[in-house]
Amino acid sequence: MLGTDVSDLTTTAADAASQGLSIVIPVYNEGAGLTSLHERLNNLARTLRQRFGLACELVYVDDGSRDNTLAIARTLQADALDVQVVSLSRNFGKEAALMAGLDHARRGAVLFMDGDGQHPPALVEQLVSHWIKDGYDVVYTAKAHRDNEPFLRRVAVHGFYSLINWGARQKIPEDAGDFRLLSPRAVAALRQLPERNRFFKGLASWIGFRQIRVDYEPAARAHGVTTFNLTSLLGLSIEGLTSFSVAPLRVASLLGILLASAAFLFGLSILWETFTTGKSVPGYPSLMVGLMTIGGVQLIMIGIMGEYIGKILSELKARPIYFVAEHSEKRATLDARSDGSERNAAE
Repeated sequence: MLGTDVSDLTTTAADAASQGLSIVIPVYNEGAGLTSLHERLNNLARTLRQRFGLACELVYVDDGSRDNTLAIARTLQADALDVQVVSLSRNFGKEAALMAGLDHARRGAVLFMDGDGQHPPALVEQLVSHWIKDGYDVVYTAKAHRDNEPFLRRVAVHGFYSLINWGARQKIPEDAGDFRLLSPRAVAALRQLPERNRFFKGLASWIGFRQIRVDYEPAARAHGVTTFNLTSLLGLSIEGLTSFSVAPLRVASLLGILLASAAFLFGLSILWETFTTGKSVPGYPSLMVGLMTIGGVQLIMIGIMGEYIGKILSELKARPIYFVAEHSEKRATLDARSDGSERNAAE
């Protein structure tokens, strides 16, 4: 089979609770607010256990933090849910941290959240309800609006999604984030994708299944500042485009066709003027403009192809996406199957 059969992992309202839920949270320099977030998630786990009979675990992935994030994560107690702390050997980036969390998740369904507290834990109950009661496999969240963002940023975001969805069979919902819940069969499908240059927003949409959108208002950061600036957002956009879409290559091809057509028409106009009037058009300015335009476009096309060649090289090298330097686990005190023991291992 060239595909993968995950039909045996289909969940219903009757058996979804037995699958459990893993909450994966990549953290990078989030030590100031980690304790508060953990307490809120413990309260959430108690609510999910009471309402759905759902056993939960937390998987913190420390992506090479430079502050005391890892030290604080080691001290977090497993009161109402199991706690895993996965420490990567260096900063591999958010996509790699998400993959590390997915690999270490031991429950059936997986929920991805950010560690900055902007993804409200209170909304998780609604996401779980869509999975267990309504039978959705992918429950993703999206910003309700961007009215508080600068105009140029809103235009840039809209342009990014328009470009990445251009010609795509499976569209990526605009404004969708990494805050999403995947059912057990959606998790199994996502784990089957072999590429190393991963774009989780795109891959979670590409796998298909029943999906539903939930709009929300991101909360303000309680501590610290975001590590994403204009440069990093631009780099992430380029990474997403070249990892998940061939739209830039199509744009380059169309641009080449347009320039070739313009040059052909310009040549015809010169011939027409020469034959009809007998005058030759002065060539230096038009020649320099033409050479600079064509040269610039060629450099852009070479850069685009270089991005894709770099992705091919990365895939051929087949280097691991991440290395785990430390892994610890604590069993929940409310889980009758465990005795509260802690296991440490180095990977």
